[in-house]
Amino acid sequence: MREQISTKNAPAAIGAYSQAILSDDIIFTSGQLPMDPETGEMVENDIKKQTKQSLDNLKFILNEANSDCNNILKTTIFLSDLNNFSEVNKIYAEYFDGAPPARSCIEVSKLPKDSLIEIEAIAKKRK
Repeated sequence: MREQISTKNAPAAIGAYSQAILSDDIIFTSGQLPMDPETGEMVENDIKKQTKQSLDNLKFILNEANSDCNNILKTTIFLSDLNNFSEVNKIYAEYFDGAPPARSCIEVSKLPKDSLIEIEAIAKKRK
């Protein structure tokens, strides 16, 4: 089984990809930029606000797929500046109850739309 997941509560894809794909009970999200789903614009150039928006976008996609942040198994965070790691980590921790998911955090030279952050996730559906 392979099902496309899409919600208007998160930014529409800006390329040839899906917001997420559900395969059996596993959800694979595309990387979420800190874009406001209503305006389609990037949020303020502030790592705290951008982290929150990227995580909110993930949360809305997971909700559409009958899941939530506590069902995330693994995330990958892409940062344009690894010096922002501690600020990102503080905001990130607020989204999980109990044991947080496995995670990778990578500094990259550039992100789409000059974003400071992009976050993708692999999650399971709620039982």
